[in-house]
Amino acid sequence: MTTLCFDFGNTRLKCAVFQNDVIQKVITLDNDSDETFKHLSRELNPDKVILSSVIDHNRNIEKIFNGSTVFHNLSYKSRLPFSAPVSKPETIGADRLALAAAAVYFHPQKNNLVIGLGSCITYNFINKYDQFLGGSISPGMEMRFRSLNEFTAKLPLIKAEYNFPLIGYDTKTNILSGVIHGMINEIDGTIADYMDKYDNFNVLLTGGDTPYFARHLKSRIFADPELIFKGLYAISEYNDPKT
Repeated sequence: MTTLCFDFGNTRLKCAVFQNDVIQKVITLDNDSDETFKHLSRELNPDKVILSSVIDHNRNIEKIFNGSTVFHNLSYKSRLPFSAPVSKPETIGADRLALAAAAVYFHPQKNNLVIGLGSCITYNFINKYDQFLGGSISPGMEMRFRSLNEFTAKLPLIKAEYNFPLIGYDTKTNILSGVIHGMINEIDGTIADYMDKYDNFNVLLTGGDTPYFARHLKSRIFADPELIFKGLYAISEYNDPKT
């Protein structure tokens, strides 16, 4: 049984290929053209496809896959393994729904804070009663680097590096320290606030920028860069009309 899990984010378009419940590979797509989808359909011949998208993507994807497979476009209307008692569930991003599903699937009966490190940092809280209560959103790492460049006259655009000092000694290292250490302290502080309020508590860290932060955080965390795909697979199974 082959399942394709598409994650269309603000920065990258990715597709995880599952055989049964195991990820075989993750593909970064160059674009979302008809030909890209047709090629994947011919090459992988999937049984099921699920899409999480936070962008204005090519709507032909459903037509291309729907003829030969079970296609599911994730939204707040999907059947989900949790409830979302928030004021406007239609505003919850599909990526956050997938992360919440992964938390419930892998860490049931826990208070779970899922932190997604991508274009934005999303903090997603799912309590031990499987209720997604919301969370918060703040700028991601690349967005912070770009804002320093775009909203000042002379600060350069800096790329992230794994090694950075606490005390910067030139413009580049000052920016690296300010952005990355600032994010570390933000994340640690947010985790601490949740831990003061909830017991039986897990922190799950995921997203493309996870490697820059996982080893620096003070709190015990579960780091899994592919967590969103595992959540998408769980939702695909949950919505399979055959199960």
